[in-house]
Amino acid sequence: MHDGEQTQARCSGNHEVFRERPFPFPGDRFPDDLGAVIQLTVSNGVEPAREVIHTSDNSWMVGDCVNDPNEPGAVQVACMGHLVDLDASVDQVASLPLGHVAFREDAQSPWKVEPFAGFEE
Repeated sequence: MHDGEQTQARCSGNHEVFRERPFPFPGDRFPDDLGAVIQLTVSNGVEPAREVIHTSDNSWMVGDCVNDPNEPGAVQVACMGHLVDLDASVDQVASLPLGHVAFREDAQSPWKVEPFAGFEE
């Protein structure tokens, strides 16, 4: 990142953030106002997005697959559009079907997609 560039995914301006938007998305791109539960390490640019989940109820979650997202303060609601501003490759999974997860080893690896089996207890 260069000085002055955005280093965090957040929703700038005074626009609303929506939990879900009509799917599939136009142009297979995340809408700017789509909110998702995103690990702070990802939205702050500390770790790359390594996991994107599109739940069966049309919610979105993004994790780093390194840190525990269940720790207090580990996640936030942020706009997917701003996360795409940080890492354009996240837009590659905007067409992820409901009930599926996309994952990768690192920011340079291709996304792999499979059905989302749910969360481990």
